[in-house]
Amino acid sequence: MASHRRPKQASRTRVTVLTATAAAAVALTSQAAHADPKPDKKEVKAKVDALYEQAEQATEKFNGAKEKQDKLEKQVSAQQDKVARGQEELNKLRDSLGAMATAQYRSGGIDPAVQLLLSSDPDSYLDKASTLDQLSTKQADALKQISEKQRTLKQEREEASGKLADLAETRETLGEKKKEVQGKLSDAQHLLNTLTAKEKEELQKQENEGSSHADRSGSGSHADLGHDVPESGRAAAALNAAKTKIGTPYVWGATGPNSFDCSGLTSWAYAQANVHLDRTSQAQANDGQRLTRSQLKPGDLVLFNGDLTHIGLYAGNGQVLHAPHTGANVRYESMDNMQFQFGVRIG
Repeated sequence: MASHRRPKQASRTRVTVLTATAAAAVALTSQAAHADPKPDKKEVKAKVDALYEQAEQATEKFNGAKEKQDKLEKQVSAQQDKVARGQEELNKLRDSLGAMATAQYRSGGIDPAVQLLLSSDPDSYLDKASTLDQLSTKQADALKQISEKQRTLKQEREEASGKLADLAETRETLGEKKKEVQGKLSDAQHLLNTLTAKEKEELQKQENEGSSHADRSGSGSHADLGHDVPESGRAAAALNAAKTKIGTPYVWGATGPNSFDCSGLTSWAYAQANVHLDRTSQAQANDGQRLTRSQLKPGDLVLFNGDLTHIGLYAGNGQVLHAPHTGANVRYESMDNMQFQFGVRIG
């Protein structure tokens, strides 16, 4: 006999789930329709340029911390050697007192005064002036030497400990700045990856055209300022050295000879002229005489950005020869493309 049961109705729970799923699908479709449009090429370039500038700021701080670390490591090593030598001298002085005690023992016993000489705290003995009368001149001199050496050694150990603490703090700063640089560069690369291959090619072409050799013809508004003859043979030698590195890639923290950051290029170039410059752009700003733009001559240092985090070599005719940023090579560029602050002439 056929069943006349009514078909089972869908549960309220199932209906609710299906309704919610459909609503979510509609919402997602609506969101996709109203999502922020993909940033255009100009917006990406502006954001990438800002990230590169921030990365360069962090790079210069990294360079400063790295330079400080190198100096501290040398100072710590020297201080530890000094402490080791001091301890060795102290041991020899104590051995000489031991020899005195041995001699007295063989001649009939150790004088109480000599026993005090061999104590771990000879300073307390010096405070007892009456006891000094029991010492020979030689014994008294030996005790004073030990006391002075102990004080000196204690001070040297404290200095070494302080430098070690500074070194640990500097290494921590170094690690933080390294992460900051890598983070900015990663963000910049992520933005660049949103562009199509054609857009990337157009951006690269635009950058190459803006820094081409043709720009050295004097198209900039200030291209006629300055003089084309270097102020000194050292400036000429530094500029000529930098010219041999045109096309070399920018790598943050690098000082050559196969890659450079901005201050790495300038310090390397002047090193070829037997002139030592400080490591960072901000420090190099104080390595010579400051100049206005009209006073610049080829080979002078030129500094950019309000915080002096970019530097290059003035190449004449309103141009700078510099290591620009990640993804670019050492090249000429119009100074009008950057925020010029002042020049520096190395004496």
